Amino acid sequence: MNLPSVFIFNWIFLIALFPVAFFWLRRAYRILVKRDFSEVALKKGLPPPNAEKYAPYEMAFNLVGGVIIVGVLVAVLGFQALSSEDWIAVAGVTLWMKLLASFALGRQAHGLGPGRKKS
Repeated sequence: MNLPSVFIFNWIFLIALFPVAFFWLRRAYRILVKRDFSEVALKKGLPPPNAEKYAPYEMAFNLVGGVIIVGVLVAVLGFQALSSEDWIAVAGVTLWMKLLASFALGRQAHGLGPGRKKS
């Protein structure tokens, strides 16, 4: 890729971090303050029957991920403290780790084996 296209993709990625941070922090707020467990450990869009048991973990994943992303946004836009490679690395690792952790928690909450047929 040439330089202008990389610059454009970097800005698109940076702008995409705003809604990501908003949704993660809003989800952490809903779990912590409003005690809404409807989005905890989802599998096929459904929470587990004992969602309250897994809520602290999901809240921590969302809160830590959202705070890191907000920190990256402040460091890049406010202080210009991170180079392009650094903030992309931090944001990318944060995105993937949060997604993988939430996926693993959802599988753990619903059971790791195949679903049982109810008769």
